[in-house]
Amino acid sequence: MNESESSGDGPASRPARRPRYRGTHPRDFRDKYKERDLQTHPEIAAHLRAKGRTPAGSHVPVMTEQVLAHLHPSPGEIVIDCTVGCGGHAMEFARRIAPAGRLIALDVDGVELERTRVRLGQTPAPVSFHRGNFAGVGNVLAKEGLDGCDVLFADLGVSSMQIDDPDRGMSYKHDGPLDLRMDDRLKRTGADLIQSVDEDTLAQALRDLADEPDAEAIARAIVRRRSERPVTQTLQLVELVLAAKGLTAETWRKQRAAHPGLLHPAARTFQTLRILVNDELGCLKKLLALAPYCLRPGGRVGIISFHSGEDRLVKQSFREGLHSDLYHAACEDVIVPRPDDVASNPRSASAKFRWAAR
Repeated sequence: MNESESSGDGPASRPARRPRYRGTHPRDFRDKYKERDLQTHPEIAAHLRAKGRTPAGSHVPVMTEQVLAHLHPSPGEIVIDCTVGCGGHAMEFARRIAPAGRLIALDVDGVELERTRVRLGQTPAPVSFHRGNFAGVGNVLAKEGLDGCDVLFADLGVSSMQIDDPDRGMSYKHDGPLDLRMDDRLKRTGADLIQSVDEDTLAQALRDLADEPDAEAIARAIVRRRSERPVTQTLQLVELVLAAKGLTAETWRKQRAAHPGLLHPAARTFQTLRILVNDELGCLKKLLALAPYCLRPGGRVGIISFHSGEDRLVKQSFREGLHSDLYHAACEDVIVPRPDDVASNPRSASAKFRWAAR
């Protein structure tokens, strides 16, 4: 036994020092240890939400009141949350179907699914978890031995937990590997896609999936750059997009200072690549085709989307289902967040909710 161990006064007895970072507040995701551990530091969540910010690594469920009002989960019913994420909507479903109801939770993100499994460990209704894409919801019902469900819900798009983590490569704000996968079992990353997609296909995708006005210039710049060296990091792609738009980091900072609400020049490019990497529209089409057949008589389906292309698919599917008697009712108008929802959670601003009933 050495002196420090025997006396209790040496370095071994000192508490661990908190992470060090520049300035008075951490800017890097990895340094925001309090925000990423809200159970230990609950005051942080209230402080940030009051300022209209979402704690790093957490997710605020969107339009919860509207979702519950139109899908009205009731005691004893079976609910499938196809994108359980952080479990915000799922927890509210569980409270309303308890004690005899049943909640089935799906997600493609294995890391977040395990965290949510722990988070929902004390729900008032039984919960079963499945790692998989909602395009396979029919297989999940078969595994559960069910002929259908009463509520089928999906909150599309990328979660705040994925956006905030630089290692996921979802954000143009932080440097990290250009991954963009929601499911790390997928073989192709964003960097792989950029290295292989042809210029015309990429330009078309930027136009169709993100309404990118400089689609051709960006696609041309990506193809030219990859012939010299691979684009593997998020900030490499940001720099490339800025240059294609005739901007530098400095000129963009000045534009943003003059117009705080201006969309980041690389936002549409990141959105397009993420949609392609994860085949988001293809998976949504499969879910929409399966949805009416997964519902029991009187069952309800609700989908929140964040992209105009997704919303068009949902609107068209529900409308066609209504005309073909697959649904007996569907929302006439899209439901959007209330001003107070957006004030407390700015990331909800582009959300659109639609529902249909069998």
